[in-house]
Amino acid sequence: MKNNHHDDRLDMGIQCRSGCKLFVVGGAGYIGSHMVKQAHNVGYEVIAIDNLVTGYRDAVLYGKFEYCDILDARRLTQLFTQYKPDAVIHFGGYSIVSESVRDPYKYYYNNVAGSLNLFKVMVDTGCKKLIFSSTAAIFGDPEYLPIDEAHIKKPINPYGKSKLMVEEMLKDFDSAYGLKYISFRYFNAAGHDPEGELSERHDPETHLLPIVIRAANGERGPVNVFGVDYDTFDGTCIRDYIHVNDLVNAHLKGLVYLNNKSNMSTEINLGNNNGFSVKEVIQKIKDIMNKDFEVIDEERRDGDPPALIASNKKAKKELSLSPDYVSLESIIKTLA
Repeated sequence: MKNNHHDDRLDMGIQCRSGCKLFVVGGAGYIGSHMVKQAHNVGYEVIAIDNLVTGYRDAVLYGKFEYCDILDARRLTQLFTQYKPDAVIHFGGYSIVSESVRDPYKYYYNNVAGSLNLFKVMVDTGCKKLIFSSTAAIFGDPEYLPIDEAHIKKPINPYGKSKLMVEEMLKDFDSAYGLKYISFRYFNAAGHDPEGELSERHDPETHLLPIVIRAANGERGPVNVFGVDYDTFDGTCIRDYIHVNDLVNAHLKGLVYLNNKSNMSTEINLGNNNGFSVKEVIQKIKDIMNKDFEVIDEERRDGDPPALIASNKKAKKELSLSPDYVSLESIIKTLA
């Protein structure tokens, strides 16, 4: 099946040199599996690494798959020694805010200790290029919008704290060991592979768009809106949605950045510079699908900021990013 964006991306200079090996840690997950596909399409020899706790083996459609937990230093060392990857993209973190509040140990152990383990093995085996999957949750309740990279970091939940700790570790690993990295702070990843090969398969599903789509299709009960008394125009949380393929494309450009500016580590926010409320998302899906369903207002969840909108100025400047999916409607249509 032809990838509609593949030829354009080659024109943007993101194809890799022949034989370039890429480890995608968490490659059986939602974003990771999309990353594996697109990296393969532009010529990388891709090895997906995953412990299959939240990922799916059958989502790795391209390249090779190796079972491994990032907390297993012996197995990691074996894989790095065997394949000698040129770079690593690290998606191997837990990412549910409400769960992190209930079970912080799980988040600090996997996200922080696991990442520390991975970075040590990388340094020990001579792999010095990394793209890290960070999050807008490191900023906490924003003091201004849109959020740029210089915004103060005051995470309000263990998930955000765990990711900020990893960002701080990376600065020290760069200074001490020369591990060059990009930390990408994702806002809300959304959408599916437009060719239909891949999709979100979280269990339980926690992302708003697929939950609402399922409700519209009669595949689940009512949609619960957690908090209708936020200081926003309609009382519900506002989020910046970025299509998973645009997110993946940023990583491909990030790999080029690391190759061209090998002495420069950096942090970049990834979003669309635009926000939509929970109520707006629900209404848009009702309109697009011409379906109605029940919506129930609930109490707020712990750890949810009122609004998160990314400034994408740095992404445009440093990576020449121009998203293919700018409107909420275009993202939803890849799901519906």
